[in-house]
Amino acid sequence: MDEVVAALRASPLGAELTPSEGEVLGKILSLKSLRDGEVLLPAGAQDSLLHVVVRGRVCVVKDGKHGPEVMHNLEPGDFVGELSFMDDAPRFAALTASGDTQVLCLRRADFETLVEKEPRVVYKTMRAIMRAAHRVQRRLSLQAQDLEDYVYRTGARY
Repeated sequence: MDEVVAALRASPLGAELTPSEGEVLGKILSLKSLRDGEVLLPAGAQDSLLHVVVRGRVCVVKDGKHGPEVMHNLEPGDFVGELSFMDDAPRFAALTASGDTQVLCLRRADFETLVEKEPRVVYKTMRAIMRAAHRVQRRLSLQAQDLEDYVYRTGARY
């Protein structure tokens, strides 16, 4: 439990939580260890788990024309599956550990037990999740703008 709470406090998920609120959320979190190459979740999996990378790296891997392609690397502090946590959407790509990795795991059903008895914990946690989703959206918007600039500036020639 102490290791889970310490990992929570060091993560963006616990950034706004008071020590007592961190203890409350820590009781429903688990800490999962993965070996290099171990799959956290396969592509197409449907679940309601939010993960926070604590140590190591999680690679977002999609099957490409010539085999698996790493699309993005998630580092300590990054959230994994925040959208699936909210709506059970199937995973777009596989999530694979790169090196020895640890992730915090939060199951939505467990989180929902806090709605009535610990609404401030729920509110602060949801703010952290929405900040992470906003960062992803901002990054994607910037990448789309860069791609648009490239296409219009060069006519999409290499």
